[in-house]
Amino acid sequence: MLHTLSWRQLVTEKRRLMAALAGIIFAVLLQLMQLGFRDALFISATLVHSQVHADLVLASSQYAYVLSTGRIPQRRLSQARGLPEVESVVPMYLAVAPFKNIETHQDQDICVIGFNPDDVVLDVPSVIESSPQLRMPDVAIFDVLSRPYFGPVAEAVREQQAVTTEVRSRRTKITGVFNRGVTFAVNGHMVTSDVTFRRIFGRDEGVVEFGLVRLKPGADVASVQAALTRLLPSDVKVVTRQQLVDLEQNYWDKNTPIGFIFLLGLLVGLVVGSVIVYQILYTDVSDHLDEYATLKAMGYSNRHFYVVVLEEAVIISLLGFPLGLGLAELMYRVSRDATHLPIFMTLPRAALVLALTIGMSSLAGLIAMRRLKAADPAEVF
Repeated sequence: MLHTLSWRQLVTEKRRLMAALAGIIFAVLLQLMQLGFRDALFISATLVHSQVHADLVLASSQYAYVLSTGRIPQRRLSQARGLPEVESVVPMYLAVAPFKNIETHQDQDICVIGFNPDDVVLDVPSVIESSPQLRMPDVAIFDVLSRPYFGPVAEAVREQQAVTTEVRSRRTKITGVFNRGVTFAVNGHMVTSDVTFRRIFGRDEGVVEFGLVRLKPGADVASVQAALTRLLPSDVKVVTRQQLVDLEQNYWDKNTPIGFIFLLGLLVGLVVGSVIVYQILYTDVSDHLDEYATLKAMGYSNRHFYVVVLEEAVIISLLGFPLGLGLAELMYRVSRDATHLPIFMTLPRAALVLALTIGMSSLAGLIAMRRLKAADPAEVF
């Protein structure tokens, strides 16, 4: 009886139902977009960190985030090689440089990653396959997922096998491409050899951004990390790859307004949805006070009507959620094509938003229930 009553009260006023569904769809869409962009921020900001081929990473104690890494002396890498559990320690360079657009010749900043092509530094197949090209002087490969500010570099490489431009005023030949993706901090990436990197930035071999530590088979990562921490001076921090990812995510989440803005957008979606659902349910209860009073006179308790209102709230959530989910998936696709950010729908995110939506609607229903106290049988009979 309760399920039938809840459903019939909702579908009787179709305009009211449509308004409620619109509120749910808006709330679901806003929540999914905020969470999607927030996760895309974290994923894109840590792609380099998660792709490095290393068990441990030597980073500067001044490391803040990917564009403020600080530098460590090259000799720290030699010191780390002294541990018997360490198989190798290879340098990786990272910095930002102006890249001249191949059509407009305007400079746009690009993130440059450098390393010895004889070493596997990034677990990216297209980068590994391009190692022979990178051994040539003043040669680089370009990220095809970079934003279009640099001109049609990828297309020119595919058509001409190479294209020449200037990176920090040094002529550089782009001979290949790879897939990496942009971040909120940088518009694109290019990879080059350590020799070419130092030529571009006019840097000697004395300092590097990272030292990638690979351990011998069977070595305990935590034990070696502790040993390296004791061995190396305080200007170096020894972290696992996951810890490096966590450092980057914490920076964007806690030290920039971006994480707060996305959280605020999520809360706005919940508040707006709650207000709309509350107004709908409150009006619905008000319109049926006489009927509720009659049922009370027949022996039904307030508990039965509370269940009716809660069921209406859940039904509205379950009807509106799939529509909001579908619209969000469409917006994800549009945003992904426009920004090249890794924004994809995930099952945990969808489940979280569904739970938040049902909770939001149920809370609105609980508040609207106060109107039921006005259903007094004495006023009807």
